[in-house]
Amino acid sequence: MSFWKDKRVIVTGGGGFLGRLVVDQLRHKGCKYIIIPRSAKFDLRKTSAIRKLYTQARPDMVIHLAAVVGGIGANRENPGKFFYDNLIMGVELMEQARRMKVPKFVAVGTICAYPKFCPVPFKEDNIWDGYPEETNAPYGLAKKMLLVQSQAYRQQYGFNSVYLLPVNLYGPGDNFSWGSSHVIPALIRKCVEAKKRRDKQITVWGTGRATREFLYVDDAARGIILAAEKYNKSDPVNLGAGFEISIKGLADLIVRLTKFQGKIVWDTTKPDGQPRRCLDTTRARKEFGFKAKVTFEAGLKKTIAWYERNS
Repeated sequence: MSFWKDKRVIVTGGGGFLGRLVVDQLRHKGCKYIIIPRSAKFDLRKTSAIRKLYTQARPDMVIHLAAVVGGIGANRENPGKFFYDNLIMGVELMEQARRMKVPKFVAVGTICAYPKFCPVPFKEDNIWDGYPEETNAPYGLAKKMLLVQSQAYRQQYGFNSVYLLPVNLYGPGDNFSWGSSHVIPALIRKCVEAKKRRDKQITVWGTGRATREFLYVDDAARGIILAAEKYNKSDPVNLGAGFEISIKGLADLIVRLTKFQGKIVWDTTKPDGQPRRCLDTTRARKEFGFKAKVTFEAGLKKTIAWYERNS
């Protein structure tokens, strides 16, 4: 409580899926001065807007969550936008924070920064061992540059910035839009709507063989807060739940939990994305005591219940 009591904290993306939970947890910990820049007022791709934000807010810390994101389809349709917007936003936010002597910057990266073919579980030291999976490489590389910037700025300027790598997130309040949703909300929506229409089947992209790891959004927010409080090193840190499930296994589980009675048809003309994803979470546990608490099935049940209430 005492750590956050008098801190002035900017949370970019504070109105978003993950950001709302980070803000809630900051408030719960006694933080009274939380600034959430809205895009209508502050275009975080512009230096002048960032300087205005920092001058007005006088932050002790910036937690940078804002990002232009989406699933495989959105990444394939918007590679240039995903690269430019994410890169310029992060680079300028950190550069102006350094220039204005903000005491700490927490950069939240992405699992998409890892190489396409990476030994499982992914260790932070493997992050430079290859090129990211092609469908989301522009986004992954844009966010990966924040790690380079963070380490370079600590080395040259003594700037205190840290870089976190959360795995795929899910939970209540996720993005369920057809055009930009990730795999869990997309599957939940397909099953719930198909059940209402009494459809005989749903179609899912890929072969189902690819694997993923998922972290409940409340756990991710807690990990970010712990790192903001306790971690002050250049080394990147994974935030994950420490398990791996195939997309086929995920689809079967969501079919069961939504009580959809039809079958799954796999559209193998569509890409699988990265072949496997699973993180080594040893460093987060060692450095700031983070371990996921919410089990996957419990988190899915909460997410499905939220969507059924709000759809």
